[in-house]
Amino acid sequence: MKYSYEITVEGQVQHVGFRYYSRMKALELQLTGYVRNSRDGSVLVVAEGEEPELMTLVDYLKIGPPMARVRNVLVSKAPYEGIFSEFSIRF
Repeated sequence: MKYSYEITVEGQVQHVGFRYYSRMKALELQLTGYVRNSRDGSVLVVAEGEEPELMTLVDYLKIGPPMARVRNVLVSKAPYEGIFSEFSIRF
């Protein structure tokens, strides 16, 4: 079943390639949505797709790229809306 996940990743996650890492993993999993840095220093990921792939993305985000230090990952699940056609990096 398809869902939309809003994922907030906290820790040392900006200026370490986290957005590019997130996009690469989301594309591998055939998810759509976007990733962006937040003003509070966290990274926000909004992803849509099948739940097993979304859960795998969350597992990848808990690890992050080599220079990242993930402290916490918060996940909010919502009904699938199908509003994205790709997975992009927002600035």
